[in-house]
Amino acid sequence: MTANDKARNKLQRFRGKAKETIGRITGDRNLENQGTGDQFSSNLKDAGEKVKDAFRGRRRREL
Repeated sequence: MTANDKARNKLQRFRGKAKETIGRITGDRNLENQGTGDQFSSNLKDAGEKVKDAFRGRRRREL
């Protein structure tokens, strides 16, 4: 995972948390749910990148 990918995922997670909080404060359930979805998406991307990195590292060790 590149540093750029990590930064994008963190930014998406931060935006999602902000949306969720603003939605909760204003009572906008749609915005709150969007924020939760953004956070989930960011976590899923991080997990996928970690799996890719693990397989890349394993393949290098086998060579």
